[in-house]
Amino acid sequence: MVDDGRVRVALACQGGGSHTAFTAGVLQRLLAEDRYDVVALSGTSGGALCALLAWYGLTQGDPDLASRLLESLWADLAAVEPWDVWFNQSLVTAGRLEGAVLLPAVSPYLMPTWGRDRIRRILVDRVPTVAFAEPTSEPLLLVGAVDVRSGEFTSFSSAAADPHDRVSVDAVLASAAVPHLFRAMPVNDRLYWDGLFSQNPPVRDLFDAQPHEIWVIRINPKGVCDEPKQWADIVDRRNELAGNLSLEQELYFMRKINEFVAAGHLKDTKYRHVRIEEIGIDHPLDLASKLDRTPAFLERLMAHGRAQAGRFLKQRGSKVPS
Repeated sequence: MVDDGRVRVALACQGGGSHTAFTAGVLQRLLAEDRYDVVALSGTSGGALCALLAWYGLTQGDPDLASRLLESLWADLAAVEPWDVWFNQSLVTAGRLEGAVLLPAVSPYLMPTWGRDRIRRILVDRVPTVAFAEPTSEPLLLVGAVDVRSGEFTSFSSAAADPHDRVSVDAVLASAAVPHLFRAMPVNDRLYWDGLFSQNPPVRDLFDAQPHEIWVIRINPKGVCDEPKQWADIVDRRNELAGNLSLEQELYFMRKINEFVAAGHLKDTKYRHVRIEEIGIDHPLDLASKLDRTPAFLERLMAHGRAQAGRFLKQRGSKVPS
């Protein structure tokens, strides 16, 4: 570990479908700030896609490359072809009708795999296989998923000596395998679902990178102002709480470690006091909009991410580039 005087930061990217276009914007702005040394990233689901591209850019020593890759990722995921515009609108409308009318439930095993295939092509076009050929510990990349059959939580790591445990495009696809949209993703003879059910995102293993601070890019709000009473509001809040459950447990663990370190109970050099910060979306978004790939919506989320990250850095007293 080289100490160049900069603050060592780990970035944890929560999953949340299309809302993670916000994460892409946050990462673009943070990576442009050279006062901080990004030593690790973690991600789940859409957060894993963003973390992967940011990580690859950093491994090439090129934060600008990371920013361009994030921009092009969401441009390619956006619904622009007429058939895709129709499909996207149908999904969003169905999501907003949940609970209001009886809708047929269709197993993803009865549907074509074009969605996953499309995401795979997008990632493979941007991150060459050689990027995963050898263990990479700085920056560290962690991707969360869960084994469907055993229930075992898995954090694929870029630093894993065993290639079976190392981050790959398949591992990222596993992290993004939302059960009602995608079939379970096979990785090394095991089947995985979305990391929402395990670590959203992985946080405690970021200790391995010895960061001074961990910045969580939060997609699901922790608190709300009003009691949900309408069915759609109840469903939205239920989803937010489910998406936050593992994150809150991870953050609780981190805070307890900080308490133990402060009290002198931990002598292991792996553990040190780590400052925890959060950057989040500051206006409400409904559950159905996590499926929305309308170009204008994605662009607004990315712009909002850059703005929120800029405010965060300004509040910390960082020099903000003009």
